[in-house]
Amino acid sequence: MHLVKILFFVLILAFSHDHVMSQFPRFNTSVIPVTKDAITSLHKFSYYLVDLDAPFTWKDCVVHRLNIACGLEEGCRFPLSCRNRLCKEAHIYTNPSCPSLNITAKYGCSICPVTPLNPISNSCKLSQLTTDLLSLDVTDGRNPYSGAYPPFGVPFVVSCAPSSLLRSLPKGVHGVAAFSWSDLALPRQLSFPAVADKFALCLPNSPSAQGVAFLGDGPFYLTPSPNLDLRTILSYTPLIRKSSKSLGYYIKINRISIKGKQTIHLPLPIESKFVKLSSVVPYTTLRSDVYKALVTGFSKATKTIPRVNAVKPFGLCLKASAIRSVRAGFRVPNIDIETQGKKVWTISGDNSMKFTGNGAACFAFVDGGSEMKDAIVIGTFQMENNFLFFDLQNKKLGFSSSLLIRGTPCSSFNFTEIPIR
Repeated sequence: MHLVKILFFVLILAFSHDHVMSQFPRFNTSVIPVTKDAITSLHKFSYYLVDLDAPFTWKDCVVHRLNIACGLEEGCRFPLSCRNRLCKEAHIYTNPSCPSLNITAKYGCSICPVTPLNPISNSCKLSQLTTDLLSLDVTDGRNPYSGAYPPFGVPFVVSCAPSSLLRSLPKGVHGVAAFSWSDLALPRQLSFPAVADKFALCLPNSPSAQGVAFLGDGPFYLTPSPNLDLRTILSYTPLIRKSSKSLGYYIKINRISIKGKQTIHLPLPIESKFVKLSSVVPYTTLRSDVYKALVTGFSKATKTIPRVNAVKPFGLCLKASAIRSVRAGFRVPNIDIETQGKKVWTISGDNSMKFTGNGAACFAFVDGGSEMKDAIVIGTFQMENNFLFFDLQNKKLGFSSSLLIRGTPCSSFNFTEIPIR
């Protein structure tokens, strides 16, 4: 009976994609709303934290024993066996600091043991790989269309983890969604087969706003510019995978410049030129030597602006009223990151300064200490209201710099559903 259910689940997964593609060929992209947590400043969709590093998606749930009758209704899950191809894929990315997976003596091969990781607390628990359902809407790039997928949702692989693993995650988050290089990452399981290696993130900058994630290759439109496909304004740089077991996304940079009255070019050690993108770090974090160079340069470029007392975790804060909030944030010198291929990712005031209250606006970069594994990790604050297109098939990242300059924030996708006819 268990094998029949597994086969049925796989057939449903294949049918869901083929059905949509055959009945509605104009769609090749799914759309998901993304929100920001007010306390942690991290981003989520539904009850999942978005994680660009996770090897597979996990959530707080329970796997049914094999002798319990179970259909395709919500909450019904059964374990994958250790012989399953998906289980073998999950074991490629086993974290050596997590509990041992060698439990076959007790359970045999009827389950697939995995160790999902909480990226905030850096803790992990022994769990099981299973299957679950997720409801999705397809999009033509302008609106979501309901009714394309089967009514019970789309099956995907997930690990059921104990509720104790949720500690330190934002309130209302019950799991972690994988958006990494892994073959078990959510975009590769849920997007259309022809474009499964492509997804886009547009993170909102406020808990009251709703950003958007796209699974597929577009087109992508935001309401203030209804005829502007965002793909046409993107600059591209190679997307780097450090090794076959490395799941995080890296880009290579040539230089960082601060565009004040006199442009300041920052000296960067060779190893600092590989920059990691992270969705679980709220502010760009730099190794101490790189941080010191950046803060010194920015301080020099803003030397005429009054200082106020620093607010943790930041090291430099300016008088907010002196730099005035404008359309693209605070009026401070831009920071230009020249990427491989000499394309420039500009960090304007909206993404470099954080209003912390009491008249202070702080330079939103954090000193990560001298022992950081990666010298520069770009955090979510610097990604907000920037459109990022991850093209894993062609190994490149498309980026827009701040969309606020165009008056098209990430919160301006039209989520009004249109029924498919």
